[in-house]
Amino acid sequence: MKSTLLATVAVLALASPLFAAETGKTVGQSPSSFYLAQDSATMRCQIVESQPATDSKMKVVGVAHTTRTSAEAALKADKTCAK
Repeated sequence: MKSTLLATVAVLALASPLFAAETGKTVGQSPSSFYLAQDSATMRCQIVESQPATDSKMKVVGVAHTTRTSAEAALKADKTCAK
């Protein structure tokens, strides 16, 4: 009886980290960001959710914003973007 109980406790102790694992989340992943991206040909800006590639004709204006509202306010206040 004791050996069965000890075996059960050992199995549960080893399996408990598996039950605690969360799926669908990436540890250390930053929250979504919004960027002002400026087309170098037309000088027009738009709000994008991913940082433009360095080899594209789009460049990031300013810093990353944590909310879309913040990015929209920065877009309205920016002087380098064509209206």
